[in-house]
Amino acid sequence: MDDWNKTLPQAAQAYLEGRRLDEVECVISDLPGIARGKAVPASKFYRQDQFFLPDSIFYQTITGDWGEAAGDDGFIEKDMILRPDMSTTTAAPWTGDWTLQVIHDAYNRNGDPIPFAPRNVLKRVVQLYRDEGWEPIVAPEMEFFLVARNIDPAQEIKPMMGRSGRPAAARQAYSMTAVDEFGPVIDDIYDFAEAQGFEIDGITQEGGAGQLEINLLHGDPVKLADEVFYFKRLIREAALRHDCFATFMAKPIEDEPGSAMHIHHSIIDIATGENLFSGPQGGETDAFYYYIAGLQNHLPSAIAVLAPYVNSYRRYVKDHAAPINLEWARDNRTTGLRIPISSTSARRVENRLAGMDCNPYLGIAVSLACGYLGLKEKQRPSEQFRGDAYEGKTDIPRVMGQALDMFDEASALHEVLGPEFARVYSIVKRTEYEEFLQVISPWEREHLLLNV
Repeated sequence: MDDWNKTLPQAAQAYLEGRRLDEVECVISDLPGIARGKAVPASKFYRQDQFFLPDSIFYQTITGDWGEAAGDDGFIEKDMILRPDMSTTTAAPWTGDWTLQVIHDAYNRNGDPIPFAPRNVLKRVVQLYRDEGWEPIVAPEMEFFLVARNIDPAQEIKPMMGRSGRPAAARQAYSMTAVDEFGPVIDDIYDFAEAQGFEIDGITQEGGAGQLEINLLHGDPVKLADEVFYFKRLIREAALRHDCFATFMAKPIEDEPGSAMHIHHSIIDIATGENLFSGPQGGETDAFYYYIAGLQNHLPSAIAVLAPYVNSYRRYVKDHAAPINLEWARDNRTTGLRIPISSTSARRVENRLAGMDCNPYLGIAVSLACGYLGLKEKQRPSEQFRGDAYEGKTDIPRVMGQALDMFDEASALHEVLGPEFARVYSIVKRTEYEEFLQVISPWEREHLLLNV
């Protein structure tokens, strides 16, 4: 057992030092990004190199219903083989005993990766880059709200009570005083992150009431997606300790900004170690412009993945800190594609369209896929936008049904992500959308009941 412990990442070893491991949570992300899996005694985990779950976990909607996506074999719930990626081993520091979490990868009985498992989709896209001699680098930003406990879905979501005893205030972006209001929750977030071996690049107050942003250091896309996957649970657990909820809904509160997962992209030439977006004299390369064009040309078809729920489209509101266009510009937060101020070695493209409600593996995968297609197609983007891009046209689908129609027609995108993933994803999301359309909203009852 001691030898086994020594193979773990350093943070996990430090967490267990002088302690006896009780339990291991074997987890995998489903399509919405929910952790599925099994908790097993540590003594059993030491002895196993795999476990099984039915493939039906990837056919479930966010409500727990199932899409008819099982294929020719029918809905027989075949077992998948789940194997641990021990490099992902990390603490679960909020548990009552000494517990580790390990992310697993899904394979069929022939040893082939399950093509619609989100982590496998991202690995597929990253491998396409590497086959071209490119190493993709990403840096995600996570926005979320801390809100008052809400146990009645009929009630509106409200900001949490801060340390002062007053509800969290809106329009306090970058306020340190506002951050201090959530001090106890943030302290636990830092403590949990440290125990799990995650490095936070910074925490800021965003523009919404109780809205925070956590930035992560740039790095390998799969590793960063793992961290966002873990962070969502970590943050929720920290909030629950202080009588509030953390929500990653794209738009939880009316008249407040939504929550995004901005994704920064850069590409390293594996042979030279240089940023593909910067030339020898520090200028912007053709690849830089091709990448932007790929995002402009293919992101409309990718919105169904970046904005996966009906609520996601409520975030795309003019002048509410969310992009409604595919314009690009340098240091301009009104454009969907922003080029931040940086050194030439750190030149990157920021995709501001993804919502925080997207599955991090799929959101990063589809964003990288659009850029990859741009590098292969070698087209030029539109002219850099000047001024306030909110005054321009809206370039993206505004409702889930339209987004899914565009996704279904995107054959080039399907080839990068995997046709079988595209098939399953579309079926599951359409099932979910149809479920939503059966629900009568309070707005309809208020304005239509007696007036139409």
